[in-house]
Amino acid sequence: MCFSAFVLDPRILAERRDEVAESCRRRRMRVDLDAAIGAYEQVARLRGALDETNRLRNEHQKSAQKKMEPAEREAHTAEGRRLKDGVAAREAELAAAETALRGAMTGIPNFVHPDVPEGGEDDSREIRRHGEPPRFAFQPLDHLQLAEKHDLLDFESGTRVAGAKFYYLKNEAVLLELALQRLAVEMLRADGFELYATPDLAKAEIVDHLGYNPRGEETQIYSIADTDLCLVGTAEITLGGLFLDAVLAERELPRKLAGISHCFRTEAGSYGRESKGLYRVHQFTKVEMFAVTRPEDSAAMLEHLVGIEERFFQALDVPYRVLDIAAGDLGAPAYRKYDIEAWMVGRGEAGGWGEVTSASNCTDYQARRLGARFRREGAKAPGSKGGKTEFVHMLNGTAVAITRALIAVLENHQQADGSIAIPKALQPYCGFDRIGR
Repeated sequence: MCFSAFVLDPRILAERRDEVAESCRRRRMRVDLDAAIGAYEQVARLRGALDETNRLRNEHQKSAQKKMEPAEREAHTAEGRRLKDGVAAREAELAAAETALRGAMTGIPNFVHPDVPEGGEDDSREIRRHGEPPRFAFQPLDHLQLAEKHDLLDFESGTRVAGAKFYYLKNEAVLLELALQRLAVEMLRADGFELYATPDLAKAEIVDHLGYNPRGEETQIYSIADTDLCLVGTAEITLGGLFLDAVLAERELPRKLAGISHCFRTEAGSYGRESKGLYRVHQFTKVEMFAVTRPEDSAAMLEHLVGIEERFFQALDVPYRVLDIAAGDLGAPAYRKYDIEAWMVGRGEAGGWGEVTSASNCTDYQARRLGARFRREGAKAPGSKGGKTEFVHMLNGTAVAITRALIAVLENHQQADGSIAIPKALQPYCGFDRIGR
């Protein structure tokens, strides 16, 4: 078993047990660390026993070259069979122990940045705010009312054809979706991102490596029957999969990738007023940012990704705030995560903030599972032809999730005459400056 296949190296559990336990406590997760440590120690013991049994078998096989009397040869052969059976038994025990270790390690999350706020979903810390919620001199409409007025959405047909929480975009909304994609792609291209149109499917193994649970009752992932394929919930999965078993040169880092994909999420149990309309749906289009860095550069890269997200919503002239997400609301891979929430007229009775992007530094949590490393220049390892390899750090961020960006644009830019003004940044890509007159 290669210990790099784990989200955390099991060898460090005993050494840094208190740190891991504190991370789990802050995340409000119950994990049996002692069971994981015990499982690792059992694997180590069985591997040692297997190595010793193999050594004895090898010595026994070498001794077969000397001359022996028939009785001695018969005894030697019997001993060989016994040692062979012993190796097989040890291998079976080791395989079972490794399976148990995998199970014990699966639920252990990443460490948590020391500055991350304590608490759960309601305890995230607001870092800064841009713009102020609009004050309308008329009764504003939510995005569903605006869409009905201008024939932009068809949830009824979406439900009839594909089921609840599916929809059709229509007319100017189609052009707005393409414009939002194009604006994001042009911004990222100018920033040096490599552009990808990614698959909408990935193997369950890749989904798991990126820290998403592809199976079980709690999963938000759609699985394809009779295959090992899943519909991706984000291009983070397929962009991260590019680095499976990769060994990069230090001079290649950082790598910045942007992926356009459809995203599919079961959103089990996600209903209610604030989840209505386009806010929480089963399918949407997203432009995702993904970065691979040296460990010492990942903190700065996280700030860079958030800066891009902010520039995008500033270009849309949409009020937003940036949140440092509390430990209890972090996903297992995230060491630190920032969300941007935009003002949305239709949230609550008088409007409210709704998440539109997130950006996470996952440090080496995903890289360990993927086996993604880099080789530093200089400092050569003994007997190596190149520098010693280390795990890269991986980060992700939303450039734009189309459905939620549409909500923010439609609701914040509605006019007294019932029309919707189009932000200047989008006009070159959609070809009009207003919906309705």
